[in-house]
Amino acid sequence: MIYFPYFRGKQYELITIRESAPTLSASSFVPIVEPVKSQLSGLSKTIDTTLEEGASIIVIVNPRIGDFSGSNAELVNLINEKHGEDKQVIVGVLLDESTTLEQASAIIDTFEGHDIALVHSGFSQSKALAAAIEGNDAIAFSVFEDGKSGKLYQMHFKHQQHRVLLRDGFEKRRNADHPNVEVFSDLHLTYGLEGTTGFADFLMVGDDYQESGGPAYTVAIHLTYINAADDDIMYIRHFKSDRQDTPTDPAGKFAEALAKLISHLGSPDNQYYETSAIAEFRELHDKGHYPGLGYVKKLAMKHHIETFAQYFEDNPAQ
Repeated sequence: MIYFPYFRGKQYELITIRESAPTLSASSFVPIVEPVKSQLSGLSKTIDTTLEEGASIIVIVNPRIGDFSGSNAELVNLINEKHGEDKQVIVGVLLDESTTLEQASAIIDTFEGHDIALVHSGFSQSKALAAAIEGNDAIAFSVFEDGKSGKLYQMHFKHQQHRVLLRDGFEKRRNADHPNVEVFSDLHLTYGLEGTTGFADFLMVGDDYQESGGPAYTVAIHLTYINAADDDIMYIRHFKSDRQDTPTDPAGKFAEALAKLISHLGSPDNQYYETSAIAEFRELHDKGHYPGLGYVKKLAMKHHIETFAQYFEDNPAQ
């Protein structure tokens, strides 16, 4: 278990997990899902698909955003009633600034028999929590969000077998303001130096949660790649539409961005793995088809996962 992609449970995020389930299983990657929609059929289907492929999944049962931020009773019922015996469904407990030690302990007690993943994201009572869970074998993972759980905080959980560092590699800007290419992350190379046994990110979506996107003045395809010329650091390219001044014609703007991607794939500078997502981008270009921006984001997320899968297959010592 090396990589833990962190998803918000919107439609295309869940579809990404389902379509990537064979890759996740083969690579022993573990997706983390923070459900945000009260309609649970998509999440339930995603859990089922993941289990069918033999992969594990972490489901956060106390989301801080979205439809469950007020009440999570239906989410608790889904996990306990439908997946009470499924060991590969790991219960994620989000520990942020508003979480009390009593609340955290109550959630852990509610899911007796399940493995637990603690997601440390601004929680302050680390010493007391570490004492409270000492000897509790159900606590299988600690995921530390970078910038919200410092090294002294993490020291209290140093005896846990699986410790994961979560870092957001995506710089939030208007699409028009992105440079053509920039560094995304080196965490896949340095997580061991950070004292952790695995790493996590918010893919090429970023931590900034929005219910829905605004009008697309600039359409961009955000695609990560491993830069072999720079110590295998992960970079990201932003293939942007030429037109950026009005919110009209997203299909035409997507065609402009896609043409830049296809041109780059044929250039000497291309370092992209030929993932299934890249193959589909080529097909969309050949057909002149615009599938919608949610679908484009799904392809970029799949590519991100497949890139790490290919990299670790090629570099098993990492």
